Amino acid sequence: MRSLRTVAALLVTGIALAACGSGSHGGHNTAMPSMSSMSTPALPPPEQTPSTVDVYSHDGPGMLSPVVQNDPAYVYVPDSESNDVIVIDQKTFKQVRRFKVGSLPQHVVPSWDLKTLWVNDNNSNDLVPIDPATGRPGKKVPVADPYNLYFTPDGQFSVVMAERNNTIDFRDAQTMKLVKSVPVPCRGPNHADYSADGSFFLTACEFSGTVLKLDTARQKVVGRIALGSGAMPQDVKLSPDGTTFFIADMATNGVWVIDAATFKKVGFIPTGRGAHGLYVSRDSSVLYVSNRGEGSVSLISFQSRRVVKKWRLPGGGSPDMGNVSADGKVLWLSGRYNGEIYAISTDDGHLIKRIKVGSGPHGLCVWPQPGRFSLGHTGVMR
Repeated sequence: MRSLRTVAALLVTGIALAACGSGSHGGHNTAMPSMSSMSTPALPPPEQTPSTVDVYSHDGPGMLSPVVQNDPAYVYVPDSESNDVIVIDQKTFKQVRRFKVGSLPQHVVPSWDLKTLWVNDNNSNDLVPIDPATGRPGKKVPVADPYNLYFTPDGQFSVVMAERNNTIDFRDAQTMKLVKSVPVPCRGPNHADYSADGSFFLTACEFSGTVLKLDTARQKVVGRIALGSGAMPQDVKLSPDGTTFFIADMATNGVWVIDAATFKKVGFIPTGRGAHGLYVSRDSSVLYVSNRGEGSVSLISFQSRRVVKKWRLPGGGSPDMGNVSADGKVLWLSGRYNGEIYAISTDDGHLIKRIKVGSGPHGLCVWPQPGRFSLGHTGVMR
């Protein structure tokens, strides 16, 4: 098993090579920074010349690992109300199977090695493995409070967001045996993403309106930011150049911008009611933001840090969690409160297909996806 230090070095080297072939972080900050204005309409473009570094350089259209290139192109939809997973064929939009899992499945998460899809059964305290080569489930593995699931960049540990227990649990990535449980100074840790070199990650705490910084190697909380009164942070995503974290906030109806080097808020981008899920386009140019409360998707330009387009679902909906197809042409999202999922064209934002499923679809997984390894959630690939 490679050490985190080795993998971090490989990541940095790979990024540097990608930059040459194509045409982080400072000290720990545990002090509470001052509140930034909630009324800021948008951010000015970054002053520096746009970087050629791209942490998603291995996630481009069709860049499938040999591990997954023969896996069927399915969408795996966990239904939190009916306690099952619905499997949809991406090409035909038809249901190919449906199977029971545990209680309150929240997300379907690709493993670090891309060989397993894990169904997070929140209330029955277990994970159900799916073989992505067949689309069929295996035997349950007991894991406490698995609201969401991530992996360290070296693939050694799984990182469970135990939202109900207010802990972040580091487990052996293969056996899922508990190694260390980290109590957190917040309520409702739910979503996360890693720095460019993997040395730390940020976690959103939904019920206390805060964001935590954790040292990956030390498995320790090293910083905390309060976003503001009434904030309810959700998904977290790193910018392609590795300088900035974006955090969706469904209460303040937009996206917070956090400087990766200083761990300070540097702005807020309004997107729409109930901003929830964040997904990077396959060309690394825009961030898709699902606005669950108004049935829309906002597109934030990484270069300008402004909303450049907004796509609205005809007849409304509740777009939540999902991801982008391997070729980058379709954005798949669950309709959390409408008993449906959406296939949205990334060319012009038109709704390709609205597919009825169970009454509570949540963190659907689009598979296969490009990338060398998975950091978790519904496919945070690097």
